[in-house]
Amino acid sequence: MTNSKTDTAGLTAAEAKRLQEQYGKNELTPRKKECFFKKALHTICEPMFLLLIVAAVIYFILGEPRDGAIMLIFVVGVISIDVIQEWKTDKTLNALKDLSAPHISVIRDGVERTIASADLVPGDLMMICEGVKIPADGVIVKCSDLCVDESSLTGEAEGVWKVPAENAEPTDDYWRRDYCYAGTLVTQGTATVLVDRIGSSTEYGKIGAHVAAAPEEPAPLQRQTESLVRLCAGIAALLFALVGIFTWLNIPDHSFGDRLIESVLSGVTLAMAMIPEEFPVILTVFLSMGAWRLAKKQSLVRRLPSVETLGAVSVLCVDKTGTITMNRMAVQETWAADGDSCALCEVMGLACETEAYDPMEHAMLAHCESLGLSGNDLFSGELVREYAFTSELKMMGHIWRRNNRLVIAAKGSAERILTICDLTEEERETAERKITELAQEGLRVIAVAAGSPASEAEIPPRITDCRLRLCGLVGLADPPRESVKSDIAVCGRAGIRVVMITGDNGLTASAIAKKIGMPNSDRILTGDMLSEMGDEELREKVRNVSIFSRVIPEHKMRIVKAFKDNGEIVAMTGDGVNDAPALKYADIGIAMGKRGSEVSREAADLILMDDNFTTIVETVKDGRRIYDNIRKAVGYVFTIHIPIAFASLLAPILGVAPAALLLLPLHVVLMELLIDPTCSIVLERQPAETDIMDRRPRDPAAKLLTAGILVKSVLQGLSIFAASFGAYLMMLDGSAANAPAARSMGLTIMMLSNLFLVQVNSSERDFAIQSVKRLAKDWVMWAVTFGTLAMLGVILYSPLNGLLKLAPLSAPLFFKAVGIAAAAVFWYELVKLVKKLRPDSEM
Repeated sequence: MTNSKTDTAGLTAAEAKRLQEQYGKNELTPRKKECFFKKALHTICEPMFLLLIVAAVIYFILGEPRDGAIMLIFVVGVISIDVIQEWKTDKTLNALKDLSAPHISVIRDGVERTIASADLVPGDLMMICEGVKIPADGVIVKCSDLCVDESSLTGEAEGVWKVPAENAEPTDDYWRRDYCYAGTLVTQGTATVLVDRIGSSTEYGKIGAHVAAAPEEPAPLQRQTESLVRLCAGIAALLFALVGIFTWLNIPDHSFGDRLIESVLSGVTLAMAMIPEEFPVILTVFLSMGAWRLAKKQSLVRRLPSVETLGAVSVLCVDKTGTITMNRMAVQETWAADGDSCALCEVMGLACETEAYDPMEHAMLAHCESLGLSGNDLFSGELVREYAFTSELKMMGHIWRRNNRLVIAAKGSAERILTICDLTEEERETAERKITELAQEGLRVIAVAAGSPASEAEIPPRITDCRLRLCGLVGLADPPRESVKSDIAVCGRAGIRVVMITGDNGLTASAIAKKIGMPNSDRILTGDMLSEMGDEELREKVRNVSIFSRVIPEHKMRIVKAFKDNGEIVAMTGDGVNDAPALKYADIGIAMGKRGSEVSREAADLILMDDNFTTIVETVKDGRRIYDNIRKAVGYVFTIHIPIAFASLLAPILGVAPAALLLLPLHVVLMELLIDPTCSIVLERQPAETDIMDRRPRDPAAKLLTAGILVKSVLQGLSIFAASFGAYLMMLDGSAANAPAARSMGLTIMMLSNLFLVQVNSSERDFAIQSVKRLAKDWVMWAVTFGTLAMLGVILYSPLNGLLKLAPLSAPLFFKAVGIAAAAVFWYELVKLVKKLRPDSEM
């Protein structure tokens, strides 16, 4: 426990550092560091690497230590690529975790700044407001309308109204009203809290010290890739036995031991070629790197599987204020019922919080300031009572004692304020007509009312019991963001329906919707109408209603559920405490990073750091790109494994001697040195295709490996196999003496085909030349291209060729290999041409 330091300047940076050294981080359990060697061991235990090690051991048993050593060097190289890639992935994920970690505002060195909640120390002055999950225990220095949900600690559902420590009455209760507790939730108001206890010393920490995090379930994509690997491993086991038998029959002149080892070696080569161990790597790398790229674009992904779900979004439910509009409220027009605008604005100011945190109240107080009504003038009296704002009431009020006279100042939704005003029929009609006029201009309409009780005894207990006089209306403008109109058009072309859900007046929302070009902008469903509907009727209504007005957070859950029941994939934005259930229920919950509550951020899959609608659209686009690239990588892995597997399978069946095979185990490892970086680095970087936002959302139930992708992969793989194996057989000409040169030819064609394959499969629609132009400035693509050519140069034209059982190719033969490889891959460009000439065909 610290001393009661309440200096408004807070701690200095030096004091905070010293206290953190003394008390540690504000965490229940410190983050565990995973051992690097444990990760490396986990990689080595993968089936593919176990096979590689078995092959190296067999070479040593065969009395060929040189081949065994080369094999082990290659094994270390491939394992290093995987371990480094996993390390980079973990580093990326940890960086994302740090970005998404809870933050809190504190006073340090006399300045308000935002820090990670884990960096809080005893003695800090933290600023809390509605929607914040309190990160530490502390004494309330000052507060305004502070209500805290402490059910996580006490089990009591009712919110606790807090008071500053100086106003607290002595009590024997364990749970104090002048104290805030870690793990509880601010449901209303603001406060400055002096941190007293952190981490496991807090009440929450004492209770939750032994609670372990639940293990995460594998995502659908992970399950799909795991089943694909298991299927391929099963096929590999069968073919392993088949190739072993054929090799055994092909070498009857060998001794039993040599015959057995050669047979096992041939089987191992094929099994290595058949197991696509890259699939799990592809998934992890693509999702984590995709999340990192999104973070750079102001979209913070909290749950990796949601990255691929983004591409399937068909309905986008967004709030109006701050997402579609700029969240820069300004009073644009006022209408005083009695013609006295100055009196109207004074009551409006009195109805605002003395320490305003709502953008609308900031705008109102700024307007008062422009009329010469400063905060000191407005709030110089005594605040007798408050009527707190709730989402159900949609209005609030303050009762002030000014110049020995009581004044009730109330403001809120025009429809609700009118219900507590005494108006003649004519006055009501005039007010309602003016409300409609202001709303049709796209203004947010707030009604202001006042009353003058004779004494405190006559003050009504609830705002709904008041009978007030209508002072007038205030029209606030929040202009749409400049880019929203074009973004809505992009969503329309992409088959994504944009739906506006707002607490504002329906006419105001409709006017904004018309300005930004939203379809069905004249079809409005109000919260009251929604409350009277059954779920089945709501499901029918949401098919063509695009604006839901005057909704309370509970309605949002029903709207999301109705869309999901209609088979839509729903992305939902939210910022408040009560939005959390709807965010959780949506397929993609998107929390606002700037104005969102900590609770909504915890419930969301995605945090929008700039609260910008354009960022949502860009995020969906990137989600589609990531999923496209995952599919391209899966197809690539199948394609490139087919020639390796078929060459390993067919050579023994055709009676080729084990020493003259096209691919020995070390050559399979050589190919893996190319395949691993290509599928996990090169294909992940592929830019979005030009038409990516002109397609309908993908079916979320669609398999990762579709029949179309499989057919294309098989045809491309067979083409490369026919080209490489055919050239190998022609040069072999039945003589084992020709094996090194024939092997060089076949391997060169495979490696160059791998290079061309990336360009051809970069897009399903654009030609390879267009892909090359797009990637011309990408240094990774140049590195891969020159790296492949350099590797070919080293294995063919350096002393290593003898160790690798290869022979150098003459210039004519090398260029012949280039031509054969190009023909084996670029035929698919003709398929693209046919598709372009037939617009009705499915791409």
